[in-house]
Amino acid sequence: MIVKTLLNTLLMAAVAIAIPGVINRLRARLAGRKGVSFFQHLRDARLLAAKGAVYSHTTTLLFRVAPAVYLAAAITATLLIPVADLEPIISFEGDIICFAYTLALARAALILAAMDTGSSFEGMGASREALYGALIEPALMIGFATLAMFCGYTTFADIFAVKQSFDLHLTLVMLLAAYLFLRITFVEAGRVPVEDPRTHLELTTIHEVMCLDYGGIDMLMIRIGGWLKTAAFSMIAANAIATVSCFKWWFAAPVAILLTGVSVGIVESTQARNKLSRNTTFMVTISALAALIFFIGYLLQLDINI
Repeated sequence: MIVKTLLNTLLMAAVAIAIPGVINRLRARLAGRKGVSFFQHLRDARLLAAKGAVYSHTTTLLFRVAPAVYLAAAITATLLIPVADLEPIISFEGDIICFAYTLALARAALILAAMDTGSSFEGMGASREALYGALIEPALMIGFATLAMFCGYTTFADIFAVKQSFDLHLTLVMLLAAYLFLRITFVEAGRVPVEDPRTHLELTTIHEVMCLDYGGIDMLMIRIGGWLKTAAFSMIAANAIATVSCFKWWFAAPVAILLTGVSVGIVESTQARNKLSRNTTFMVTISALAALIFFIGYLLQLDINI
């Protein structure tokens, strides 16, 4: 049991590290460039770790502790996610709700820190982040409600281990849920078409503009927290696929890396970032999709032909 738990934790860390590398390499290849190294983001992290933090005299203690809260919340949420048949460190009844609220805490910490600076740009980014969080969290909760209703559990480990034999209804619901969580990943990770992390233009960014006053170890904690959030949502989608195909850790972990890495790399190479006015429509559409999947799951559970 200890070995499985340790392996689960190491695999989640590996997924968090690998996804940015896959995105960077695929984006470069699709653009016909040599591109940066697969581990360039780790080199950037090492440089950030070597820099000291600089704080404005107008900020309070809240601004200084927010990156640590953000990272701690991301780590806690990641430790709730199993890698297929492995066991997570933290598992209890209702941990799917704890996952959602833990990430909400991370978002709230950055929003409050951005407002604490007194900067109009960061305040603007904080207001956008609050709006987008309010729009995307219903989709997340409805997605979890669909899994809990159809599988009969409120624990990640039990939900994804529910399959006993081939079930067409379960397969349909799990694949739809995987697609839903992949769409949510784009929003939570701040990727195109919602936001382009490669640009730092204050007027058009959301997450990036909230971190303008951070540097050094504080920025590193925010970066690592973002990688872990992306890995957590990617693994949820991969577990949904593994549940109805091959429920083994050696299958789910590569699927999580490729599912998000390839999809984000292709989208960022072929699409432009949405106008800010279209982001709300994009997120409301995801929530509507979540509601539709919930309705389909409800009808399938009742064994009603649709």
